[in-house]
Amino acid sequence: MDSKELLKKVRQVEIKSRRLSDNVFGGEYLSTFKGRGMTFSEVRKYEFGDDIRSIDWNVTARYNEPFIKIFEEERELTLMLLIDVSGSKNFATRNKLKKDIVTEIAATLAFSALKNNDKVGAILFTDNIELFIPPNKGKKHILRIIRELLEFKPKSAKTSIDSSLKFLLSIIQKKAIVFVLSDFIDDNYDKSLKLAAKKYDLTGIRIFDQMETIIPKLGFVPMIDAETNELVWVDTLSKQIRENYSSNYNLSIKKFETLFNKNGAGVINCKVDESYVKKLLGYFKQRA
Repeated sequence: MDSKELLKKVRQVEIKSRRLSDNVFGGEYLSTFKGRGMTFSEVRKYEFGDDIRSIDWNVTARYNEPFIKIFEEERELTLMLLIDVSGSKNFATRNKLKKDIVTEIAATLAFSALKNNDKVGAILFTDNIELFIPPNKGKKHILRIIRELLEFKPKSAKTSIDSSLKFLLSIIQKKAIVFVLSDFIDDNYDKSLKLAAKKYDLTGIRIFDQMETIIPKLGFVPMIDAETNELVWVDTLSKQIRENYSSNYNLSIKKFETLFNKNGAGVINCKVDESYVKKLLGYFKQRA
């Protein structure tokens, strides 16, 4: 798209996502993630009703009476957006491409973080790291992320969630809030996910189109694999082909949900024709 069209599109995304972050998500974001980073402040004598888990046993033993540790919130947090830009993001049977929904969700999360004075960074990935935008603050920085999501053209069409998580682990040393936006049609990311879930406050947002989940009965039809660009003719009347496709698809999704849940990470499933606003709000309220 030319520069004029790009600026118009960026502005449209900005207006919608800022309205949501200002009026809907700002407070929910803060209440969900506040206190995720805590620093030690001081000790004081134990008072009735204090959480016994906060007792400082070393000081208690020294003075022979209970003392508790006082912590204060680290006001500045870091939000990292890991965004799958592989070929499957161009899939669409509704009004919007999957990548359009991904862009809107990422922008809304970014502006919600900006409203709370947090840093925001982004990693755009395929089976390689296509682009790394280091965490920073400010509206100009958020608009740059939106521009990249709208116009970036990846070199690869494949996907590797494992590579993106390993890169994240290598560059973000402190605790951070991390959202991974993908369709999660991938494998072999068990170990890196486990490490990332231990280190960060991690959530996977799966964006998908209902038509991806099944193969309709259309006879022999040409199909292009969005990630390999390979053209094949498929007999969609074959029950075995349809069942194998559905089985493999469902296995990928079950793995995504099981892995994230088992490692204490959050899971959001969002169809392109569903309201991602309701999905995000429900998730934030559940966690707050």
